[in-house]
Amino acid sequence: MNWLILAGVFWAAAFITNIVLANSRWSHTTLVRLTIPVLFGVTILVIWEALVHAFGISAAILPAPSDVGATFMNSTDMLWEDFRQTVLKGALRGYVIGAVAALVTAVLIDRSPFLTQGLLPIGNFVAALPIVGVAPILVSWFGFDWHSKAAVVVIMVFFPILVNTVQGLREADAMQRDLMKTYASSYMQTLIKLRFPAALPFVFNGLKIAATLALIGAIVAEYFGSPTRGMGFRISTGVGSLSIDLVWAEIAVAAMAGTAFYGVVAWIEKKVTYWHPSQRG
Repeated sequence: MNWLILAGVFWAAAFITNIVLANSRWSHTTLVRLTIPVLFGVTILVIWEALVHAFGISAAILPAPSDVGATFMNSTDMLWEDFRQTVLKGALRGYVIGAVAALVTAVLIDRSPFLTQGLLPIGNFVAALPIVGVAPILVSWFGFDWHSKAAVVVIMVFFPILVNTVQGLREADAMQRDLMKTYASSYMQTLIKLRFPAALPFVFNGLKIAATLALIGAIVAEYFGSPTRGMGFRISTGVGSLSIDLVWAEIAVAAMAGTAFYGVVAWIEKKVTYWHPSQRG
């Protein structure tokens, strides 16, 4: 019962603190905007810890955050190796390949009405394919190493970036395009100086969506075949051996990696599209 009282007191204190910070004159500052979600996350961990201890929940079902943290600290070498295999080799390489291919294809589609009417519907169809059905096929094609995981990631990130880029290339209005024609601008000059800059907010929207999909795709692909390392491999074997604390440690690494990946893309967007109204506050 003491654990429940502690959790209730902490939750009330954090709730009041968040309200005060949100309504303060410093609410627009970076420090406060970071403090509020961090405090909310810590509150969830404290309540989680309290519930596990108060009700005696088995570690094989739901380990306490303190146990997960201890496993994390004792398994840093293994977690780093899994991170390198899944994120740096599979997810990141597949993300880059898929993004470049999507941008090039978007320009080709914009250039060709035939591709606009033919490729986009097929793209929507392929994007709807279940990844658990595609991943085993790609693993059998490309092998158990990172190449098959990168292939899965390419499929997952390609179409969100493609669709957003194609839509963004249509954002420049007719008057602006006519003005470029009066300057005798070629298609590539118009694309580089007018249409692609106007499309950047849409491109980065697709890149941010793909940033989270890339990690999910790489982890899921490892369920269907992987060398003896990788987040998906470790989660699968951890569940089988009831090492749930290790599974949660891998989930924590994946969450941090996905958040950092998304944050880097958002930071680049802010620097590149500083002129856009959405970035001017």
